[in-house]
Amino acid sequence: MTMKPKARKFRIRRDPDAAADLPDLDAELSDDTPPPPNPRPDQRKPASAPHVSVRPKPNENEQPAGGDTPQERTEKAKEPDAPPTTAEAEIDAIRKEGLTGRQLRMARRVAQKHNLPATSDFDAVRLLRQRGIDPFKRAQMLELVVPQNAAEPHEGGAPDAFSSLPDADKDSGKPQIQLPQTVPGDKQSLPSTELSPAEQRNRQISEIQRDIARRRRRKLAALLIRLAVFVLLPTAVVGTYFYAYASPMYSAKSEFLILQADNVGGGGLGGLLTGTQFATSQDSIAVQSYLESKDAMLRLDRDLGFREHFSQDWIDPIQRLPADATNDEAYKTYKKHVTIGYDPTEGVIRMEVVAADPQVSSDFSTNLISYAEDRVNNLSHQKRGDQMQDAMQGFENAQIERRKAQEELVRLQQQGAILDPEGVIAGLRSQINNIEIQMQEKQLQLAALLDNARPNQAKVDGARSDIGRLQDLLDQLNTRMVDASNGENSLAQLSVRIQMAQADLATRDMMLQSALQQVEQTRMEANRQVRYLTVSVNPVPSDAPSYPRKFEDTVLAFLIFSGIYLMISLTASILREQVTS
Repeated sequence: MTMKPKARKFRIRRDPDAAADLPDLDAELSDDTPPPPNPRPDQRKPASAPHVSVRPKPNENEQPAGGDTPQERTEKAKEPDAPPTTAEAEIDAIRKEGLTGRQLRMARRVAQKHNLPATSDFDAVRLLRQRGIDPFKRAQMLELVVPQNAAEPHEGGAPDAFSSLPDADKDSGKPQIQLPQTVPGDKQSLPSTELSPAEQRNRQISEIQRDIARRRRRKLAALLIRLAVFVLLPTAVVGTYFYAYASPMYSAKSEFLILQADNVGGGGLGGLLTGTQFATSQDSIAVQSYLESKDAMLRLDRDLGFREHFSQDWIDPIQRLPADATNDEAYKTYKKHVTIGYDPTEGVIRMEVVAADPQVSSDFSTNLISYAEDRVNNLSHQKRGDQMQDAMQGFENAQIERRKAQEELVRLQQQGAILDPEGVIAGLRSQINNIEIQMQEKQLQLAALLDNARPNQAKVDGARSDIGRLQDLLDQLNTRMVDASNGENSLAQLSVRIQMAQADLATRDMMLQSALQQVEQTRMEANRQVRYLTVSVNPVPSDAPSYPRKFEDTVLAFLIFSGIYLMISLTASILREQVTS
């Protein structure tokens, strides 16, 4: 049976280091202050004040629950179980160290974790140091939670006054020593600052959520600052330049084509294979390359003063060309202000010339078109001249060779004093054939006369004489034929050489005819390959400035800076991930 204690007076001793952490307990706890109501069993928690040492003031008229009087408690305090004087000296030394309330609370929690019988926070520090444990070492949040069975209150609602004593003293039911404790033994106690595990978990979760939200706000603010510094600020600078400082530029646009002559002489399949008048892509590309070259820039500078125009003082410094600029710097400005494009599908060359004055831009464009026309004429003239030169050279060589062959034939004919050796040989052969036929007839007549029994001797002798004369003539003809067929100066040899000369002359005649046809065809091809530069759109001075395009250029600058920032951010993130992984 538990007796309800009467109101007691408390003496509060403050720790000087923890004075800022505690409220004014002297004003809250007084003799006239009624004790707080007893909490319910499910709400009873061991209240502790790490830096407050509350010692109940003894009341002579009060009887404790065990029936001990103050004299009996004094006698029990003098028993051998009382702590030695060295412990009190150590506690006094620890108290003089000036420990803060947070350090004392940490020491008490660590002592509860290790189940040490600490009667106060300073005693907890002393016991932990005796065990070789650092009482102020930071521990994890789960390790600081006191087990439920170690801090479970008694049925009376207040913590047991002997919870910090050894188990043997608890079983005896008699307190051996009543030392100053941080938790009063009666039901009247200060409000607890400790939380239940569930509340601590909820509190930790809320702190984590607040920390996450704080980190997100911090990262968002850092992102906005980076975007403002690396994207918005450069874009604002570029936009300010375009809207306020950039000099207006005027453009003159023109279009022209390069055509070839109509295919008048070509017909049939050859005319189909020669191509159309728009088949001038190579010439168009060559003209485009020439207009974009440094040669065209230097020629334009000599004629109209390109470098002087872009070196004027009223042009903004970014677009202005220095007065002592080199040819390379002037060429960079030329490529920036002269844009030439070729459309292979239509064969059109489009040119845009930008200058600080509209009339100057038109003059620049007109001169460049004239340069292109001269270049086209030079290209076609050189090509046609080369082709005609080759054709005429071949025709002249064919004429020379034919003349040599004809002279050789005439020389051979004059060498034998016979214009036609083959005719002479053919005549001899015909004479030999006639004489052989006559001899055969005379031989037949002689045979017929000799077949008679009594032949006419006169006829027989006449036939034999005729056969002899024909034989002599045949021998002479055969001798002439042999003389004409053998030897270096024979008619046969001369005939062969004349035949070869005649064949050579015929060949040279054919080659001369082919060379003549080649010359005519080359002349027609050269006439067909003549190039013409036709201007479809003439350059006209513009009324309003074409550049800079303020809004478009500002948006383009924003996109460029955003892309650069995005690439750098992605690269940094990837490198950071690779390094930390």
